[in-house]
Amino acid sequence: MGTPEFAVVPLKNLIENGFDVVAVVTNKDKPVGRKQILTPPPVKVYAESKGIKVLQYSKIRAEGLNDLLSIKPDVIVTCAFGQILSQEIIDVPKLGVYNIHASLLPKYRGASPISFAILNGEKETGVTIMKTDVGIDTGDILLSDKIKIEDEDNLGSLSEKLSALGGKLILSALKIIETGDFALTKQDESLASYTKMIKKEDALIDFGGSAENIVNKIRAFDPSPVAYTLLNGEPFKIYCAKAVDQSGNAGEVLDSDGKLIVACGSGAILLIKVQKAGGKPMLISDFLRGNRIEKGFMFGV
Repeated sequence: MGTPEFAVVPLKNLIENGFDVVAVVTNKDKPVGRKQILTPPPVKVYAESKGIKVLQYSKIRAEGLNDLLSIKPDVIVTCAFGQILSQEIIDVPKLGVYNIHASLLPKYRGASPISFAILNGEKETGVTIMKTDVGIDTGDILLSDKIKIEDEDNLGSLSEKLSALGGKLILSALKIIETGDFALTKQDESLASYTKMIKKEDALIDFGGSAENIVNKIRAFDPSPVAYTLLNGEPFKIYCAKAVDQSGNAGEVLDSDGKLIVACGSGAILLIKVQKAGGKPMLISDFLRGNRIEKGFMFGV
């Protein structure tokens, strides 16, 4: 059970390492882009390319139980599926449901663990394989492994690394589960934290914050939903920036001569890759060739 690109590598690993994937469950196709083209989830595309049966539900709790009972799976693996399972569905596989979660549980439970690890300036994160229960990422832990978060990592690059790690860990987990000889570790609730689903409005930059925190926000929201400020009342997306040791009024352009430096509540950021409304993402040097922004201009107004 999985939906986005993040879940494709674990599925691929299961298939290529001899596990009998009898079906793939994913979300319904959704309209994407300005033209709202109906688009299948990446997991569906990959599964169909391998000739695997695909089941799609808007709400698996209401629609999927009988299908799963008829399949009689030994185990269910979930990875960024995006739906909460009922106890009836959790009880279907005789060996249980195991989830590939992109954090070191119990920290960063919920919908956006990778973004929040970057937002909060974490230096490491990882993947946890847990046995699913009816809570939100509250199940007992089977395995976990960690990786370093590099300074240049953004949501896209870190997601790729964690997807690969999850694909590796689930193979180890299933081999352990097959033996029946393993112990699970309960999560320490006193250390638990939750992440929310990120919305577009969460990506608005407040230049009153520190340069470091703003850079983390830009990294955490690239490639989606992309951090932004306002340029002449229109959204101005910032894909990449770095903190620099300058100061001024929050949102003020300190330098626009071949580069663009914007003051924050503390420090400043040097913009590297941007996109104005109706335009394409581009390096700041290319943007400034066709768009003049004066020193002293205030962003976010």
